[in-house]
Amino acid sequence: MSEERNLIPLMLTGIGTIIGTVGCLWYYGYLHFAKPEDALLLSDFTLLKTVPGEDYKVSLTPAAQVAQCVEGVLVMFDTEHKGLSGVLVNNKKQAVRCMGQETPTMRE
Repeated sequence: MSEERNLIPLMLTGIGTIIGTVGCLWYYGYLHFAKPEDALLLSDFTLLKTVPGEDYKVSLTPAAQVAQCVEGVLVMFDTEHKGLSGVLVNNKKQAVRCMGQETPTMRE
């Protein structure tokens, strides 16, 4: 009963399992390593002011982002990168608010 166990294979198996799990989560989009340039995605948007009687042209191809009103704030979700979302803000970092939609409330 005084046998010594070699713990090195057990430790290597544990480390390999963790690395494999993180790799699979990253590959399938459940894990995202954020980079500073990811925060710049929302800076590419421009407001087109509509003036009565004037025409404006937009592309027929829809953008890869969709917007939803969440708790009174406009949240944008990217349809190409799973799990990537952000709050639309102006140049003063003020969140763009939603109007005309009721905020869902939790009932207890």
